[in-house]
Amino acid sequence: MDAIVKNFPSQTDVDGRPSQKEAEDAVRVLLRWAGDDPQREGLIDTPKRVVKAYKELFSGYDLAAEDVLGRTFEEVAGFDDIVLVKDIPFHSHCEHHMLPVVGHAHVAYLPEGRVLGLSKIARVVDIFGRRLQTQETMTAQIAGAINETLRPRGVAVMIEAEHMCMAMRGVLKQGSTTLTTTFTGAFKTDAAEQARFLSMVRGFR
Repeated sequence: MDAIVKNFPSQTDVDGRPSQKEAEDAVRVLLRWAGDDPQREGLIDTPKRVVKAYKELFSGYDLAAEDVLGRTFEEVAGFDDIVLVKDIPFHSHCEHHMLPVVGHAHVAYLPEGRVLGLSKIARVVDIFGRRLQTQETMTAQIAGAINETLRPRGVAVMIEAEHMCMAMRGVLKQGSTTLTTTFTGAFKTDAAEQARFLSMVRGFR
């Protein structure tokens, strides 16, 4: 699990990032390849806008999950039951076609003396979502990051998403949803805990 998280570098680990101008020129090439004229009025500023949008959409490469998850709280009054944050919306892009992936993540853990701020879980989903992804890898990365940093008794992650590479091209199956899960610790070894997580996700909509 840890290897999955560590093998996906942050942008700071990647050498040779193109300049702003090189990125904008690349967009102009794509516009010409698509059959349009980058110099016409409606497209003059498009390269700049696309590069600005990509900087936001792929900002996860500039962030590290361990930095977000670094602060934990020990004053939990003995609480040791499931902590679940569900229906976390996210937008990502598939690494095969660079088309959007839109969905929700459900993330739970069983504390071992420490808990996370709830917003930290949502931020971790965004960090991994704002990269080129496969849904399977993203699911494992979220679980691995929380497991590695917090060391809880178990982590459970479920992602439900629609992939535009299936809806906008290829088989053209709009509305189809892909579901992936990753379980660690007690959620993986204890069927009752796993069932409780699934029941909580499905039962309180």
